[in-house]
Amino acid sequence: MHTVTLKPSGHRFQAAPGETVLEAAQRAGVALPYSCRAGVCGSCKATLLEGRCEYPFNPPVALDAGELAHHAVLLCQAVPTTDLLLQAREVPSVEDIVRRQLEVRVADKWRLAPDVVGLRLLPHDGEPALKRLPGQYLDILLEGGKRRPFSIANGPQPDGAIELHVRHVAGGGFTSWVSDRLRIGDRLRIEGPLGTFVPREDSERPMIFMAGGTGFAPIKAIVEHFIGLGTRRPMQVYWGARSETELYLRTLAEGWTRDVPNLRFHAVVSEPGAAAGVRRGLVHEAVLQDHPDLSAWDLYMSGPPAMIDAGRQRFLGAGLPEERLYYDSFEYAPDVLAQILAARAGIRHVR
Repeated sequence: MHTVTLKPSGHRFQAAPGETVLEAAQRAGVALPYSCRAGVCGSCKATLLEGRCEYPFNPPVALDAGELAHHAVLLCQAVPTTDLLLQAREVPSVEDIVRRQLEVRVADKWRLAPDVVGLRLLPHDGEPALKRLPGQYLDILLEGGKRRPFSIANGPQPDGAIELHVRHVAGGGFTSWVSDRLRIGDRLRIEGPLGTFVPREDSERPMIFMAGGTGFAPIKAIVEHFIGLGTRRPMQVYWGARSETELYLRTLAEGWTRDVPNLRFHAVVSEPGAAAGVRRGLVHEAVLQDHPDLSAWDLYMSGPPAMIDAGRQRFLGAGLPEERLYYDSFEYAPDVLAQILAARAGIRHVR
């Protein structure tokens, strides 16, 4: 067993042999930020002040050479080989939320876009609702130990209803099944809640929300949470996609602008031929065009890895403090990602 100590909180916990820092922290009830759990997105980045760790599972591909030189580590993959002292952010709001498995039934299914299906799930046979925060995600549990992660598109509901936005991925067996064969009344086994992409209410700063594709799902949940709170903080919502048809809830987002005086919505598409009211280009570039200095903002973003990576680099360069950048990266399914990582890097990486 190795002892892990966190600064500035002073929290201490034990890591068992072969256990990652994130796993050990979760077992001890300490909430560290994370998203992909695969070493790709960088949400769980911390600074190693003392000690040594290794990466026996996946390489820390989210860290560049400069970050590695400054002793950055990824807590979802780092396994201690000595006692550790880490400079790490924590997310106290999720500490008391217990992850669990439950059975749900499909209460509704509808078409959001040609390649996006909406699902409404309800706890089956009186199971208690999943205790969660807006912006978190869940895993759908499949045969053979496989999992498929999906962000939850609504906040907690009295009846425990969970809304998912499932994009059909070409060649994806599970999403093809959801699109073509899943029926109302069918049952699914899920585990959650997962992730620390949740509202930060201990701030009075204005907020920017940026979504790419179905990354709109958790952004929707968090924005609706702040609207429900009656917040007076200015909110700028940017939603990027390849085409207008992929902005499948644009009417809903435009309704926020009409109903909430301090909220503005921006639709951005990358393909040519956008209609009036839709900007042409990449969504993170639209954010920077409007806000070249981000030092006074809190920023939430969710979407594909390429968008998250580009946005993170550019936003930090525009003065956004890293501790005020919150993001959820839509990564590959874990079993698919393992194959990609194995081909990309060697088996063992030591820091």
